[in-house]
Amino acid sequence: MSRLPVSSSEYRKLSNRIVDLTAEYLQNIDKLPSFPHCSGQQTEQLFGGSSPEDGLGEASLEAMPDVFANGRVTGPRFFGYVFGSGEPVAALADLAASVLNQNVTAWRSGPSAVAIERTVVGWLADAIGCKGFTGSLTGGGSSANLMALCMARERALPGASRTGMPRDIRQPVIYTSAEAHMSMAKASAILGLGYDAIKLIPVDQSFRMDVTALDHAIDTDMRAGKVPVAIVASAGTTATGSIDDMEAIAEIARRQNIWMHVDGAYGALAAMAVPEKFAGMGRADSVSLDPHKWLYQPADCGCLLYRDSAMAQQVFAHSGDYAKSLISDPIEGFAFFEESMELSRRFRALKLWLSIRYHGMRAFRESIGEDMRLARHLATRIAQEHSLELLAPVALSAVCFRFVDAPAGTDLNALNQQVLQTVIDQRKVYISNANIQGKFSLRACIVNHRSTTSDVEAVVTETLAAARAIMARTAQ
Repeated sequence: MSRLPVSSSEYRKLSNRIVDLTAEYLQNIDKLPSFPHCSGQQTEQLFGGSSPEDGLGEASLEAMPDVFANGRVTGPRFFGYVFGSGEPVAALADLAASVLNQNVTAWRSGPSAVAIERTVVGWLADAIGCKGFTGSLTGGGSSANLMALCMARERALPGASRTGMPRDIRQPVIYTSAEAHMSMAKASAILGLGYDAIKLIPVDQSFRMDVTALDHAIDTDMRAGKVPVAIVASAGTTATGSIDDMEAIAEIARRQNIWMHVDGAYGALAAMAVPEKFAGMGRADSVSLDPHKWLYQPADCGCLLYRDSAMAQQVFAHSGDYAKSLISDPIEGFAFFEESMELSRRFRALKLWLSIRYHGMRAFRESIGEDMRLARHLATRIAQEHSLELLAPVALSAVCFRFVDAPAGTDLNALNQQVLQTVIDQRKVYISNANIQGKFSLRACIVNHRSTTSDVEAVVTETLAAARAIMARTAQ
């Protein structure tokens, strides 16, 4: 008898309740407020407290409606951050993956799971123009970027992964644009290179890395005896969605023999819809991308692709005797832990595999294209409003803007912070913010398979309503 008994009939009953709850949530998702009516104190009261000494049985599920009611909704008007909208078939696959409970670390520990992940990784590589790349799924772009820079460090400083950083090492440098994601600096610190190893290259008026400045910085650093470790190009920066000139960067990386990594966590998957915007990405040594962003998968589902699996093995193939494979067959002997920093790995691939099989790649490609069309529509609507100002070009699906129709001398940064909080408090649409050349920006990022034209129109309507209400209170 199981020490944690749940019979098959009980499991079916419990799962039916959960599925019914999720189905009702999805049925009403477009009617729910964009942010829950709750406070931090209320959530602590609802979900805090001591753990129960004795089990509640089926009654434990009675708290689940509160979990849903106090969660941030990924409905059609969620345009905050860069976070996907949660495709339902993938969610069902996540349930199945949890029941299977595979450790996707080696073929012998999860045969179907490992085969599916390797297949899905190949699909992703082909979809973005990186045919022949291999890799693995990760928790997200941050861990993918960390592993990529670990491989870059090994190329630039051979043996560093085994013996550590040489004591007499000249100053290492990782080149990124001034718009690069914060995970690069964190990865540099974790790898022992330090935050100061990150050199921020200025950007042009379209927020793309200035490749002339990059070339000059590398030449200057090499003459000074510094060690270039990697060039990180952005395929969709977090704030504006700008895409660096990857062809030009790839040429510099080739000429100087520097590892080129593409941070495509946000935008790389848009290469499915607009491949011309991503020319040169296939020349990189490694690429990160997040299916839990622009393939709408439930978190977590990131990915690292790389050209040379031998470099991944050189860095990560450090195994204890208890883990070493005794199988010579290339399929049955395969181990993700020989090419990844992870050992215990969940079955992330099942949701992506099932979701793609259910809908087909064409549907995802068209949905990404529609997100980009909606972003262009929103930018056009903003440009039509004299009270609003567009702050950056719309390269992908991030739209940065602010309210400007205020009396002379008004602190527009402070005003737009108030506008943002008011829009969120009204709970009709959810947007976030960015800093664009010192200007506080309202930001709508559309990576949402549920959104329509009327939903993005609500961004303009709600922003204007919030701003005018603030201005009216100020005038009193």
